Amino acid sequence: MLPLSVLDLSVVTTGTKPAAALRNSIDLARHVDGLGYVRYWLAEHHNLASVASPAPDVMIGQIAAVTKHIRVGSGGVMLPNHAPLVVAERFKMLEALFPGRIDLGLGRAPGTDGATAYALRSRLDRREGDDFLERLQELILWETREFPSGHPYNNVVAMPDDTKLPPIWLLGSSDYSSELAAQVGMGFAFAHHFASHDAIDAMVHYRNRFQPSAWSASPHAILGVAVITADTDDEAEKLATSFDLNRLRRDRGQYLPLPSVEEALAYPYTDTERTSILRNRSRLFVGSPATVQQKLQPLINASKPDELMVITAVYDHDARKRSYSLLAEVFGLAKQVAA
Repeated sequence: MLPLSVLDLSVVTTGTKPAAALRNSIDLARHVDGLGYVRYWLAEHHNLASVASPAPDVMIGQIAAVTKHIRVGSGGVMLPNHAPLVVAERFKMLEALFPGRIDLGLGRAPGTDGATAYALRSRLDRREGDDFLERLQELILWETREFPSGHPYNNVVAMPDDTKLPPIWLLGSSDYSSELAAQVGMGFAFAHHFASHDAIDAMVHYRNRFQPSAWSASPHAILGVAVITADTDDEAEKLATSFDLNRLRRDRGQYLPLPSVEEALAYPYTDTERTSILRNRSRLFVGSPATVQQKLQPLINASKPDELMVITAVYDHDARKRSYSLLAEVFGLAKQVAA
């Protein structure tokens, strides 16, 4: 059966404050660890009222400490916001503390608005433009120690120096990261849940052009999808109304906490807004477990992921846990755990 993983944004709702959202993330991680999910990744976003966690490395340590089997990682660290040495040090520390259970997912977007991105980087350096590739190369050099002769960084060691960096994954929503991940021989995770680029094209492109490396001998592609599952189609559709209204507001630049189902149902939608909701539903899989699996299967068959990474954003925390439980059952994770 296809392995399942979790992408968690530590979603803030109108009834769940940020601190509680962080605790919910820890609770959900414990839950899916027992269900047989293979990874739990935390995102990095800044200055968003709907996302509680701007520091995935902090959450990774907390979650790894209270789980037993699941790999825990970043989905991802937005590398342009950080000095590569700092990233290397923090993830080598995590790997030293939780050997074999840490993933380092890297993104090239800021994960925020322009003013916040400036605040994050203004004291870091004065480079302009897209310097992701430069930062990635520097991060790799902290691991390989292949700085040129005479380079001042030859006298700097990323501690702990007896621990390797965890596996590096490149995240993307376009063809850029799929091409780069294939060239450097790293894992690749595609964000179908918000990408405008075709997921099938990105996943197939990555697999066909993959070049084995010291990081990975073979391609490993993760497909990130947004899913809301409940016991019945009607119940799942009702839960999804919170997502619909939230996404409609995000498209207008309103990054508000996730609204309740009651608020979403009472909202006076215009015909234009209903059309937008239908368009956004192309990135969301909603229904009972059987319905969701049926809707996902054509995309799975065409993109051939090695793993499905699921993000479920609903208002009620117990409903979110239930959604992951139902998905585990229909994909056979419970049988694997029992075996």
